[in-house]
Amino acid sequence: MREVTVQRFFISLGVAAALMLLLPQLFDSFVLTALLIYGMLAMSLGLVWGFGGILCFGQAAFFGLGAYAYAISAINIGESTVPMLIAILVPALFAAVLGAMMFYGRLGDVYLGVITLVVTLILFKFMNSTAGPDYVIGKARLGGFNGIPGFQTLNVPGFPSQYIYGDSLYYVTFILLVVVYWLVNWLLQSPFGRVAIAIRENEQRASLMGYDVRARKTVLFAIGGAIAGLAGALFASWAEIVTPGLFSLGQSAEIIIWCIVGGLGTRLGPILGAAGLAYLKFLLGQQTLIDNSIIMGLILVLFVLFLPKGLVPAIRDLWEASVGKRRRRPRQRRGGAIANG
Repeated sequence: MREVTVQRFFISLGVAAALMLLLPQLFDSFVLTALLIYGMLAMSLGLVWGFGGILCFGQAAFFGLGAYAYAISAINIGESTVPMLIAILVPALFAAVLGAMMFYGRLGDVYLGVITLVVTLILFKFMNSTAGPDYVIGKARLGGFNGIPGFQTLNVPGFPSQYIYGDSLYYVTFILLVVVYWLVNWLLQSPFGRVAIAIRENEQRASLMGYDVRARKTVLFAIGGAIAGLAGALFASWAEIVTPGLFSLGQSAEIIIWCIVGGLGTRLGPILGAAGLAYLKFLLGQQTLIDNSIIMGLILVLFVLFLPKGLVPAIRDLWEASVGKRRRRPRQRRGGAIANG
């Protein structure tokens, strides 16, 4: 079993390396970087919702917190290494505290969704109201609806003047996405991940077996917040500005749509769903005939009605069905030949 896992690991690394080199030949690296960042953001919700069974409308809150934490700390520190770590830790700690209050409070799924949505909207309102000179953290002014521009973007660790941008930022983002993907894969295959999936299937039974359900859900929620925070830091470095729009209701809804379309309960589905729909939104943004939100809503309705499992599970089921037919045909021919003989 371990040999099969190692073999799959190296095969996936080869495929990822080939895609990393091929995609810039087909698409602009600036757009690809954004798609990879959105894929990482969707993967964070896919972990929390698809494998943990926690419907969270607040993933945009962790994304925005990561971006703002990076921008503020980068202005005060003048280098990107420590701000990247801060951008991961701040949303993780915020998610851990929020998750502990919700899970130890024994709130139902509906209330979890409502509270995470309300927290996101509160952050959105608050960041929009920080336009005055009093809202300063160190050297960084929060800027209200104008956001925070002009901070130190991603650089080579220890060399603030060596910026990572353009194609270099694309490669760094791609590598980080692969690393996070395999860390999530390792987590889900570990005893912790298996128990998390068991909690998703039947929380009461997992609790009766002696597992601390609330603590494990809190840890998983915090891990999802950390991944979203990393995506937010990369987005801040890519866009070179952070604004309250990162906390918007539209951003929160899009992340959920990405996961549903790509396929909940799969590792690759949310990434592909985010990349595909974000690129479609980019193409639709070049025209004014149809509103983007109408198209996104229509896509969601069609998938819920005709592909409720999502794109990746549908492709997987189709592949298994076709391969199964091919495997059964030789057996049927042998049986027929024996019968004729």
